Amino acid sequence: MAILEISVSARGGAGVSLSKYVARAVKVLKDSGLKYQTHAMGTLIEGETAELFAIVEKMHEAPFGEEISRVVTSIKIDDRRDKKVSFEDKVRAVSEKVDR
Repeated sequence: MAILEISVSARGGAGVSLSKYVARAVKVLKDSGLKYQTHAMGTLIEGETAELFAIVEKMHEAPFGEEISRVVTSIKIDDRRDKKVSFEDKVRAVSEKVDR
């Protein structure tokens, strides 16, 4: 299983707020059933690489519409194959070391 971080950013909409365009992308993810966690600068998703790449394409397409003709999407993938690790595991591992 892999962990993917994605940030989908619409360009050219009215005003400075992008939340309604980001919400379109997160709604696609929510409907997928994949485990995810949104944060202030993006979203973490867990899954097999094939399903992660498929959802990235759908999320990237989601903000496009009448007022949006440009979308910038950034992704990072952590694909560890020696053991199963969740994003909570990764945060916990760092927190334990900080608390020592």
